[in-house]
Formats: sequence, structure tokens, C-alpha cells
Amino acid sequence: MAGKPVTSKDASTRSGEREGVRYARELNRHITWLDSFTGVALGVLAAASGIYTYLGVRSLLDDTGAWTTFAALSYSLAVSVGIFVFWSYMLRLLPAMRTAASRLGLMLSMALGSVAIVAMSSWLNAAALAGAAAVEQHLAHTVQDYQTALERAHSKTIAGQALQRDVARARETFQDLSAQEDSGNLSGLAGRGAVFRVLTQKSAELQGLEDQIAAQEQEVAEAFAQGNAVLSRMRALSVEPGAVEARSVRFAEEAVRLSGLIAELRQLNVAPLVARASADLRDSVVLPDLDAGSAEGRASQQSTIASVMTLLADRASTLETAAAEVQALPDAEEIEYTPLSAADAVIRYAGNFVPSWAGAIAIDLLPAVLVFVLMVTHAAIRQGNGVQTVEDTMTVAEMRAALDAARSLDMIPHEPDPTPPERDSDKRHVRAVD
Repeated sequence: MAGKPVTSKDASTRSGEREGVRYARELNRHITWLDSFTGVALGVLAAASGIYTYLGVRSLLDDTGAWTTFAALSYSLAVSVGIFVFWSYMLRLLPAMRTAASRLGLMLSMALGSVAIVAMSSWLNAAALAGAAAVEQHLAHTVQDYQTALERAHSKTIAGQALQRDVARARETFQDLSAQEDSGNLSGLAGRGAVFRVLTQKSAELQGLEDQIAAQEQEVAEAFAQGNAVLSRMRALSVEPGAVEARSVRFAEEAVRLSGLIAELRQLNVAPLVARASADLRDSVVLPDLDAGSAEGRASQQSTIASVMTLLADRASTLETAAAEVQALPDAEEIEYTPLSAADAVIRYAGNFVPSWAGAIAIDLLPAVLVFVLMVTHAAIRQGNGVQTVEDTMTVAEMRAALDAARSLDMIPHEPDPTPPERDSDKRHVRAVD
């Protein structure tokens, strides 16, 4: 009976299958060679992550004793083992999954494990890589905050010192009026009577306030100069070579000193004093007895004093308004330097150390790329092999083992003995001879 003729389409299909099998075998050889050192490479990555994790843990611990060292080593060793075991599972199991559900489940597990690795290791690696630089960044930001606070406190205090000119103008007004009253050009009564005493009383109050403001100019200048000197030392400490921990201690001492100077500048602001003095200028007036010799003169003194009181109210309102404008200026913020550990500083200023964070995370999550590479490769191998039965992939050794197992279970009958069976005549002949 003639067999079915082989068409060109069948030949092409068989040729493609053979090419796919050869392609799959080639990929298998590559994977076999890569597997020979993948475990070692994964171990090196896990060990490197453990070393940087140890450095990060030590930056968080204050004690330097043996138990602290042992604790840091134990944590870093646990991290290294955990990373190695986790990625070993993923490298073996995830590429072997064939269904979408199983692949999705393992990928979710891999995502959860990656988050756990970042939480327990990567941020400590970043602290080891960029911890000192992050602490220096914190010092630099603190210096900038203190400089802003010092300049704001000084500018507000200087604005208060500028009220001296307003006080001087009010004082000069009353002094001029007292001179006019002395010559008789104000109330019409020459001499130093009741009106003159009221005017000199208020000009003396304003003179005292003016002198008090002027006396503080030197203190304000000295406090600001000292603050700038402290800021210069703090800037030097933020960039000075050496261990950042020791520099942080000296930086904290300078920060306390600078906070005191900023508080002193706030206290030297005379705006509240001018506001109170302005209220006293208007409300606290000691009126002398009218000393004119005639009723007409006393009436003139009374009228002039009333005008002086109106003028006092106007000048007091002007000074109060000027003092209120100074007080309305924004106050310097309360700055308090808070020392940060390397790990805390790396987290706070993470945006300034993106490369360090990327390196710290990459050293832990780089095996994820290998997992995806193996997934693609195993999918290509399965596609190249096509749909094959067990018989298509059995080796000669596997076939022999299967035959031996079948014989041991009497599943394959034994071959008949090649010796022919004895005939009845032969048996009778043997008995006769006997």
C-alpha cells in the first residue's frame, strides 16, 4: 500500500520544527553556561548590599561596643541571606511558570519582596553611600535658615531704630513751641509760665526716648556683627573636611550662640517702646496751675494748653502709627538646629541625592532584570520546542531506564527460550536407555 505523498508544505513545516528545536537547544546551552556563575554573582551582590547595610546600621547606633557591632553584623548578614534566597527563588521559579495566573502571582510576590528589600536594606545603603553628604546638606540648609532669621531680626530692629527720626521731629516741634512761648509769641504772655512748662515737659520726655533709642545703636551693630561671625564659623563647619559627627557637635554649639544673638536683636527693637511712649505722651500730661496775673491771661493760657494737647494727640498718633508699621513687619522665625543621623538626613534630602538612591536600590533589585531575561528566554525555548510528547524528548538513557522498570514490573513479556522443547519420543527414548 503506497504511503501518503509528502507535500512541500509538510516539508517546510518539518524544517521549521527542526530549526525551532535547534534554536531551543542553543538557548538551553547558553542558560546552562550562565547558570554556572549566576549563583556566585547573586552572592556577590547580596554580600555587597550587606556591607553597605552594615555601614548604614552603624550610623544609626550610638554605642560602639562589641554587642553593637555584633547586632549590626547580624542584621547585615540576615539582609544578605534574605536577598540571596529571595532572588534565587525568583530566578528559578518565575521563568518556569507557564500559566498567566501563576506568573501573575509570582510577579506580585516579587513586587512585595522588592518593597521589603528596599525597606530593610536600600535606604541603609543610601545612608552609607551619601550619609555624610546628606548631613552636610542639612548643615548648609540650617545655616541658610539662621542667616535669614538673623537678617530679618536685624532689619526689623533697624526699622525700629529709624523711629528715632520721628521722635526727634516731634521733640523739635515742642522745643520750637517752647521757645516761642518763652518770647511771648505763642500765648501772648512772655516768660516761662504754665504753657512753657507743658511744652518743656513733653519735649524732655521725647528727648529721653530719643537718647534711649540712640544708645542702642551700638548694641544692635555689635549683635549683628557677632551673628555674622558665628554664621561664618557655621559655614566653615558645614564644608570642613573631617568626620561629620564631630563637626555637628561644634555646629550645634554655634547654633545655640547664634539663637541667643537673634533673640537679643529682637529685644533691642524699640518699636514697642515707642508705641508705649506715644500713648504716655498723649495720656500722661501733668497740667500746671495757670499763673497769669489776669483772667484774660489765664484764659489765653488755657486756650494755648488746649491747642498743645491737640498737637500732642496728633504727634502721639503719628508715632504710634510708625511704631505699628515696624511691629507689623514679619518676625524672624524661631530656628532650632536638630542634629540628624546619616540615614535620617538621606531621607529628608532624598531629592538631592537621586544618584545615590538609584545606586542603593539598583544593587538590591538588579536581579529582577535577570528574572525578566530568563522569563523571555524560557518562553522562547518553549516556543522553539513546540508541542512535544514525552517520547519526543526522551534520551536513550531515559528509554533504557523505562524498559528496565517495565521489565521489573512484568509489563513486558520475556523473550522465549531459544532452546526447542523436548519431544515425547525423545523422553521415551531416555527412559528406555535408563
